[in-house]
Amino acid sequence: MTHARLIDTVAPSEPRGIALVLHGGAARRGAARVSPTQLSVLRMVPIAARIARAVRGEAAVLRLLNSTRGWDATHTPVDDVHWALGQVAERFGPELPVTLVGHSLGGRAALIAAREHPVVSAVALNPWVYPDEGRANLSGRQVLIVHGDEDRVARPRNAAAVARDLARTADRVGYVTVTGGKHAMLRRHEVFDGLAADFTAATLLGREVDGPVGRVLAGEEWLEV
Repeated sequence: MTHARLIDTVAPSEPRGIALVLHGGAARRGAARVSPTQLSVLRMVPIAARIARAVRGEAAVLRLLNSTRGWDATHTPVDDVHWALGQVAERFGPELPVTLVGHSLGGRAALIAAREHPVVSAVALNPWVYPDEGRANLSGRQVLIVHGDEDRVARPRNAAAVARDLARTADRVGYVTVTGGKHAMLRRHEVFDGLAADFTAATLLGREVDGPVGRVLAGEEWLEV
């Protein structure tokens, strides 16, 4: 039984798509349950709000609070994403396209769960991944990985290896290096937030965007901002 929760940022009555925003956060001894006030959860609030502004009422934006902190062998954030996709299907209908946007372990969950129906795209911000986790078939999906080059928690080279592997099957994979970006995404936060919002609006709703995301969608795979 899951104790995951979904929190609405915006939820129009007839959305054209769904953006699910996934937080990170390591396990903590004696505090397994996720708190809405933990820093890794709060960091995703402005990202969800930025996405909501970008989709301008045409998509629902929901934040997922995981059932437990961290990632263990018996229950992972991917299980919570599966639960959330089921909840979204019941509430809004099973055929609406979904974009997953996650940070750290949430980014890892977004990339792994991107193979699920009806996910069409995923954004992984400073994802904590193993280098061999890109060996998955993401045909029909579009993926954006954004990583700060000063991240000392999640290794950029692991994320780059995942991007190279995913590019073999996914319709589009872009890897954007944020110069000076650290794991918490506080420095240059507007860049992380903006990339996530633009990619969501473009891949979920077909919006035309410029800047780095526009370049990725035009075919550039490796960018630095």
